[in-house]
Amino acid sequence: MESLLAMLRMKEQDQREIRQIAECIYPYECCGFLIGRSEDGFKSVNKVLIAENRRHDSAANRYLITPEQFQKIENDLSASDDEIIGFFHSHPDVEARPSTYDLDHAWPWYSYVIVSVKKGSSDGFTSWRLEDDRSSFLEEIIQFSS
Repeated sequence: MESLLAMLRMKEQDQREIRQIAECIYPYECCGFLIGRSEDGFKSVNKVLIAENRRHDSAANRYLITPEQFQKIENDLSASDDEIIGFFHSHPDVEARPSTYDLDHAWPWYSYVIVSVKKGSSDGFTSWRLEDDRSSFLEEIIQFSS
């Protein structure tokens, strides 16, 4: 049965970095990886890695991380205890909530951080996890640390 409470632990610095990346790439969507560990039902981010948005036909409202990008990061992490625990992307000039496109392209278990960037300034910052039956997203509580 799906947990009613999901939590993502993240350093304030990681949040600032994601916001800065999103603001720099605005009016296009940024994207990247959340690297960390999953323990005791919680995911903890140890670092964020920017990815190139390979969605060139509609980069203002879509993003694409290719299988090759994903595989390279997994290979780079193979000698460590860290793993890909999620992804981040921005929503230019809309709310930090998953879109229908996000729902159609997400995978269960992973965390999906979304930052809203309105007129060049970051606004909302949320995290979501796709339910196992892929029907909807569950909002994750983000616990920030210094």
